[in-house]
Amino acid sequence: MFYLIFGQAYSRNYIDVDKYNTFCVNKNTKIHMPKIKFDKDEDVVSFSVEETDALDIYFKYTNAETAYLLGRYCGLRINECYGLKWDNIDFDNDCIHIEQQMQYQDGLIILCPLKTKNAKRTLYMNSKLKNHLLVLKSIIDEAETNNSKVRQQNQTMITDMDGKLISSLRLVNSLPNGKIQTVNSMKFHSKKIKDTLKINFKYHYLRHTYGTRLAEQNIPSHLLFNQMGHASAGVTEKYYIAISKQGKEIIKNKIEEI
Repeated sequence: MFYLIFGQAYSRNYIDVDKYNTFCVNKNTKIHMPKIKFDKDEDVVSFSVEETDALDIYFKYTNAETAYLLGRYCGLRINECYGLKWDNIDFDNDCIHIEQQMQYQDGLIILCPLKTKNAKRTLYMNSKLKNHLLVLKSIIDEAETNNSKVRQQNQTMITDMDGKLISSLRLVNSLPNGKIQTVNSMKFHSKKIKDTLKINFKYHYLRHTYGTRLAEQNIPSHLLFNQMGHASAGVTEKYYIAISKQGKEIIKNKIEEI
C-alpha cells in the first residue's frame, strides 16, 4: 500500500526520483513493513498430573524453584519470568503485572518490550505461589540487612526498557546472595530432568499445562485469552481442543456409557 502512495506522490511531483528510488526501489534502503508477530504455540504439549507432581518435588528448594512456580501457576513465558521485577508483584491484590521481558542483545542482558501487545497483562496468584513469593521476599530482605555488601558485589547491572541501567537485585529471579538468574538458568534442569525423571521438560510446556488445565476447568475462553496474553484468540482455542491424559481417560469412561 505505501509503495502505491509513494508512486502517486512521485507521479504528481511531490517527491523527486531520488527519494522515490530510496523509499521504494533500492533493496538496501527501501521501506519494509515489520512482520506481525504471532504466537507459535502450534502444538499444545502439557504435563500429566503425575509429571507435575514429580516436577514439584524436583524443583523444591532449587535455585529455579521460583521460576518453575511462576510457569506452573501463572503460565509465564520464560523471558517474562526472568524479566519480572519485584515492583510488578502486588501482594495486596494477589496479582502480577507482566510489563517487560528479559533477552540477550549483543551478549548483554536487557529488559525489553513484551512479545506481543496482548502479552502486557495482569495475572492472578494462587495461595501457593503467593506464599512462596512472600517467604522469598522475607529471605531477600533479611539478606539485604545482613549481607548487603555481598549482594552488591554479586549484582549485575542490566539495561531497563528506558535505556537506563538498573541492578539485577530488583528482579524476582535474583538469588538472595545477589547473583542473577537468566533465561539460560533452566537449561541444566531440563537435561537433568530428562536424565533422571525421563520427562521431556521444556519451560514452555508449563505454560501449555497452565492453559490446558484452566480450559479443562471450563474457564471462559475470553478469560483464558486474557491470562495467556495470546496474540490471537485462535491460539487460545487450541487449549480447548487439545486433549490431556486426564481428558483422554474421561473420554474412554464416557464411551463405555454410550
